Amino acid sequence: MGSDIRSELGELTGMVKRYLEQQLELGLKEVPKSVGAELDSSVDIQNLSLLSGLSIAELRKMAEGCRKCAVLCDTRTKVVFGSGDEKARLVFVGEAPGYNEDQQGLPFVGRAGGLLDKILSAIGMNRDEVYITNILKCRPPENRNPLNDEIANCEPYLIGQLDLIKPKLICALGTYAAQTLLRTKTPISKLRGRFHLYHNILLMPTYHPAFLLRNPSFKKDVWEDMKLLKAKYDELNK
Repeated sequence: MGSDIRSELGELTGMVKRYLEQQLELGLKEVPKSVGAELDSSVDIQNLSLLSGLSIAELRKMAEGCRKCAVLCDTRTKVVFGSGDEKARLVFVGEAPGYNEDQQGLPFVGRAGGLLDKILSAIGMNRDEVYITNILKCRPPENRNPLNDEIANCEPYLIGQLDLIKPKLICALGTYAAQTLLRTKTPISKLRGRFHLYHNILLMPTYHPAFLLRNPSFKKDVWEDMKLLKAKYDELNK
């Protein structure tokens, strides 16, 4: 495993431990023993849950009580953890909740979510067959862009989700999702249209549905990406 991944894992491990200590101080009665154990940095992160021993429901509960980002936890209405098939072969990762998501506690339920539903339908799929989540689990005020420290604070939850779900494919929706997962500053316009590897999981970056609402001429690019994604999905699920 490369030194960059070891460094990332070390930072995330420390973050999780600090968070668990805070939760214990706030009255959390018990933490599964495996959570507090030392994590072997030589283990491939693909097969490692940073919150080992927790179920998706327990990970969700921890996220819902998270107060690592002072601004976000004070301004959110609901934590938007994720929804869909918890054993899905395909996971969609967006940027952050918007107003409607913050009100309902569900990802992609506003106008962008309606477009995502249409995109799924166009490739013969629906929400029940996939899992949908975001880089951030709380809405940034006024739907501003996520901050670097917010992304770092929230990423252990996403890594935990992906480790528990174990998808074969990830679709990163938009710049922040793609650049965060791939650890790159390359523009989404240059990332899309082909598969990348996220810790041995095939990842297809494409434009965010909210971007398409403002720039409908890019829908043809997303359609090409979705055809590639569905073809690979069918190939991996034969």
